[in-house]
Amino acid sequence: MGVVQIIGIERLPTVKKGDNLAELICNAAKSQGISIQDGDILVITHVVVSRAEGSVVNLDKVVPSKFAETIARRYEKDPALVEVVLQESRSIRRMGDGKLITETKHGFVCANSGVDQSNVPGERIVALLPEDPDHSASEIRGQIRKLTGCDVAVIISDTHGRPLRKGEINVAIGVAGIEALRDRRGERDLFGYVLTVKQTAIVDELASAAELAIGQANEGIPVAIIRGYDYLKSENARTTDLIRPREEDLFL
Repeated sequence: MGVVQIIGIERLPTVKKGDNLAELICNAAKSQGISIQDGDILVITHVVVSRAEGSVVNLDKVVPSKFAETIARRYEKDPALVEVVLQESRSIRRMGDGKLITETKHGFVCANSGVDQSNVPGERIVALLPEDPDHSASEIRGQIRKLTGCDVAVIISDTHGRPLRKGEINVAIGVAGIEALRDRRGERDLFGYVLTVKQTAIVDELASAAELAIGQANEGIPVAIIRGYDYLKSENARTTDLIRPREEDLFL
């Protein structure tokens, strides 16, 4: 493996519903003096994808259910926000210490169903996860190919916490053009030992690496290009391949 670069794309305008995100990314890269190349991996924060797709909600227009109001009182949360979290969830996994851990409609287990209040214009506007993040990634990838002629991979990322470790990291919630997992079972290590359980969540590692350039606060960098990483290409990539079945889950 040679040098791997992470390049933050800085000059994107504020993304709104109906915007062609692929075109905005290509234009911003060009204005920054960057040419998108074959083999590049574009990591895009889910918030800008959701905004482009209109997956945002005005909390002032949400009518909380009695259940949402009960949870909100117990954990000192906004009842309208709790209602949106519940609507975006398949089930509640844990409640406690002011936190609501849910399983989203996609199958992701995370805080607040991935509903995001940061980097969204308007104090009462929240961004949902894209309805189908893999499809969103595939659409963006196809549009970038049309605009540039280059074959790239696309990862849509979100910030998740982790059991047993403090701090949040970026993970992949949508992928296109890249194999999500690298299965190394059957390979031998340096001393000839045959690996039996080794599977690497490549797209999660790439999403976390990209966060070093993207940041989490007011940097205004929602996209990063990872260049130089030799990944396994796939036309059938799915982030659901990363979800551990409930029967194998030792923590929740």
